[in-house]
Amino acid sequence: MNNPTVHTARHEASIEVNKVLRNTYSLLALTLAFSAIVAGITSMMNLPYPGILITLLGFYGLLFAVHKTADSGLGLVFTFALTGFMGYTLGPILNAVVASGGADIIMLAMGGTAAIFFALSAYVLTTKKDMSFLGGMMMAGFVVIIVAFVANLFLQLPALGLAISAIFILFSSGAILMQTSAIVNGGERNYIRATITLFVSIYNILLSLINILMALTRE
Repeated sequence: MNNPTVHTARHEASIEVNKVLRNTYSLLALTLAFSAIVAGITSMMNLPYPGILITLLGFYGLLFAVHKTADSGLGLVFTFALTGFMGYTLGPILNAVVASGGADIIMLAMGGTAAIFFALSAYVLTTKKDMSFLGGMMMAGFVVIIVAFVANLFLQLPALGLAISAIFILFSSGAILMQTSAIVNGGERNYIRATITLFVSIYNILLSLINILMALTRE
């Protein structure tokens, strides 16, 4: 005999999951569009790249602000501030790629990024698998990325740069799987935090694909 209370609870949980998914993907679409517009403006105005220090400070500072205010309306303000800032940093990079004859590479990288995101999202949404087991590997991957990134600041090895890009793609793909799984299985109820995780993952995959394709083209 079915328990009406259990049935009601499951129905309410399903409604909540669908609501978070809808809000997350709606906000993600808006932030991607906003970031693309900022990147386009930055590119057309030929504005300079802010530099690694300002980029890191701006990114982590705004990311911290997003997470601190994610439960309030101010979280949306910082979400667009962060994604707009990331769009600004993307503009000069795209200009440099186009200047070196890599316009086709940008389109290919954008297509590859979209394919990766939709494939991973569709897999989790279809199977509803719990991807929390990836947590340990994600932490290890993060440590490897930080160590390799710092090392490459001094060594400037092309092969190490490619390895970092490849690891970034794997790490960001894992983040997409884990975040989508957390929403589907009820572990994430804040669509602002979910959106930022997905946005940053997409951004990292795009830049990593551009870097890899540029290196392959030069070879």
